[in-house]
Amino acid sequence: MRYAVLGTGVVGRTLGTKLVELGHEVTLGSRSADNPAALEWVRAAGGGAAAGTFAEAAAAGEVVVNAVGGRVALAALEAAGARHLDGKVLIDVSNPLAFEDGLVRLSPVESDSVGEQIQRTFPAARVVKTLNTVNCDVMVQPSLVPGEHQLFVCGEDAGAKEQVTGLLGEFGWPAGRVVDLGGITASRAVEMYLPLWLTLMGKVGHAHFNLELRRGR
Repeated sequence: MRYAVLGTGVVGRTLGTKLVELGHEVTLGSRSADNPAALEWVRAAGGGAAAGTFAEAAAAGEVVVNAVGGRVALAALEAAGARHLDGKVLIDVSNPLAFEDGLVRLSPVESDSVGEQIQRTFPAARVVKTLNTVNCDVMVQPSLVPGEHQLFVCGEDAGAKEQVTGLLGEFGWPAGRVVDLGGITASRAVEMYLPLWLTLMGKVGHAHFNLELRRGR
């Protein structure tokens, strides 16, 4: 499978590296084709890895992964071009947070979400929100955290969610540990989890943790 991973930060590079290790072809997208972080990643990742602009990456990928920050996601995807997103599964792993005046702020929050904004702006894309509730190391190596902890998916397209659940299985997340929250409006809930995640990270002392959902009778 050919993947476009938009974003050259630690999340994008971690996901891109794992996808290459799994035998997929990956183009890491950024604002410029000569992005130093992207070119260094290509040299380190080896065969199957390429770099290009957002548009070049999205054109090359059969599946597009949005791994830029939530507050710049729409701009990055607009640079990628709607024609390169139409009909494709678009995996959104972003969170719309920033540190302002020493506090964590979310925008949008409560009545909207990045996942919904992406789906509204690119209605022909098949948007699935997932992976944004764990650290990028745990995204691709869930065994870093013991137990039957879970991931979440949400989106309007059942087939897209099924395809993404299959990819998560390649990462090491069994389908039974992937919880389908329903439509894309559930992006609000998983994005609003991030302030709690950051608070928990402060208590745990590191980022290798997750929540386990246990159902009562």
